[in-house]
Amino acid sequence: MSSRRGSLGMKSVVLSAAIAVLFSAGAVASEHKTHDEKHWEYGKNGPAHWEEFSKTCGEGHAQSPINIIPGKTLSISHEYELHLDEDVHTTAGVIDNGHSIKVTPKTGGKLEFHGETFHLLQFHFHGKSEHTIDSKRYDLVAHMVHQNPLTEQLAVIAVFFEEGKNNPLLDNIIGNVGKTIRIDPQDLLPEDTAHYYHYIGSLTTPPCTENVQWYLLKTPVSASKDQIEAFRKYYVDNERPVQELFDRQIEAK
Repeated sequence: MSSRRGSLGMKSVVLSAAIAVLFSAGAVASEHKTHDEKHWEYGKNGPAHWEEFSKTCGEGHAQSPINIIPGKTLSISHEYELHLDEDVHTTAGVIDNGHSIKVTPKTGGKLEFHGETFHLLQFHFHGKSEHTIDSKRYDLVAHMVHQNPLTEQLAVIAVFFEEGKNNPLLDNIIGNVGKTIRIDPQDLLPEDTAHYYHYIGSLTTPPCTENVQWYLLKTPVSASKDQIEAFRKYYVDNERPVQELFDRQIEAK
């Protein structure tokens, strides 16, 4: 009887081990499946393939970025004139999100136009500007993403950078990736915020959602050569190619 019990015990141990191996193999297979899953990016699964992740990226007729030709703009409607209030002293998380360097203020500023208010959610950087002016790309760009809390519509301010003087705000950001910093988003803006281009476009990354209000400030701010190179060590080609304008109008002030 004891021999039979010993035999049954041994079979139980072997069966348990076999089950454990099967679960382990399943976990490994599941892990590999996760790693092999396609994700959009700027290389192999870059902009030419983004329609595979969102049809809007390929079929939309109000996509961003675009090339702006200053001589072909209209005067902006009074109701769409931009009013900024970004002066907020706050803390912000700085991360590398796999597509750009992103800064998320704990408390954001706001902008207003057309009787609506949009609150700053985050801003992020591209190693070269996505929008072009007369086919010119700037050395760096920041996109300040705002949202109307009632309608959830987005409005984005583009701040262009050109090589020049050192920018203290950029030192604070690029030197603290993965950390929390103190920041005033207004420090990102040029002194002249009264002149800009405006049009209706989309997000420049999947899902390429349309009906985004874009404001591109005409006056660039400075960044030193070292600062530009520091950002480009993270991302140098994270910009979407220029998209067709179709029948959209570009306004300017």
